[in-house]
Amino acid sequence: MLREKGGRTWRIGTAADVAWIVQKTAPPGLSITVAIPEQFAAYATIVVPRGETARSTQAQVVMDILSRNTAGQPWWLGYLDTGDEDVVFPDVPQVKLYAGWSYVVVEAGPQQASTWRSENGWFERGPVPDIVFPADRSWLLSTLWDDDWRCFGGPGEVVAELLREPSLVARAVLPGEDATPPGHVAR
Repeated sequence: MLREKGGRTWRIGTAADVAWIVQKTAPPGLSITVAIPEQFAAYATIVVPRGETARSTQAQVVMDILSRNTAGQPWWLGYLDTGDEDVVFPDVPQVKLYAGWSYVVVEAGPQQASTWRSENGWFERGPVPDIVFPADRSWLLSTLWDDDWRCFGGPGEVVAELLREPSLVARAVLPGEDATPPGHVAR
């Protein structure tokens, strides 16, 4: 299925496009592998800051790091349908991920990942989609329903760059380890 937005046509994702996530994530719990399949070289969490300006700045920093480390290819952007968040294309078929949550998944790119979502959602996570991964599936960025942090799995050098970035509150996490950042509560 194709949809138009901003004068371009975008491919809407299907269950087949996210099956690798569904099949390889752990059952509900506190491990990072609940959000990120255990197939990557390294994992990290990134705390979502408070305040619209800080969230927008963080979104751009994260998208810049991921763009620099991803060969030219489309990205899949997933928007969780909470009933309050902007899913970008509200009238397209949705896919189920994690605990049966509904997502709109669109093949687009880093520029759309930074700009398509509005800032006014209930969970105030900023413009970054709830799921982002490149076509080659070399990394995955995921923010679960009511968490105020993002989970990331990918190449060690990308995780290292996220950890070195002074504007991010990021920490390395091992599979099986509680992904909840210090001072935060998993819901």
